[in-house]
Amino acid sequence: QVQLVESGGGLAQAGGSLRVSCAASGRSASWYVMGWFRQAPGKEREFVAAIDFSASSTRYLDSVKGRFTISRENAKNTVDLQMNSLKPEDTAVYYCAARSSYFLSTNAREFDYWGQGTQVTVSS
Repeated sequence: QVQLVESGGGLAQAGGSLRVSCAASGRSASWYVMGWFRQAPGKEREFVAAIDFSASSTRYLDSVKGRFTISRENAKNTVDLQMNSLKPEDTAVYYCAARSSYFLSTNAREFDYWGQGTQVTVSS
């Protein structure tokens, strides 16, 4: 079994920064690709960012490009999402996800394991 535990998040003002982290445990082959998704109230869960195992390839939601950075540290089994220049529309519950595949994906259905989520709130 694989466990993903998010931490960080919280409240920030527009233009500010927050960092969310995810710690993975269990079968290491289950998190070749790591991703972050978010879900705002009344909206569907959407892809935010993903990173492959070697951290050589990343993908981002267009609206967060240049503001968010995904990174991972395999020795510590962690993946982080640094969020800068935050906007009120970034407010959502942020979920860490893991995919048992070497290939990047932006499709939530292709991720196998999920964390419990952490709240990010950006005030205007």
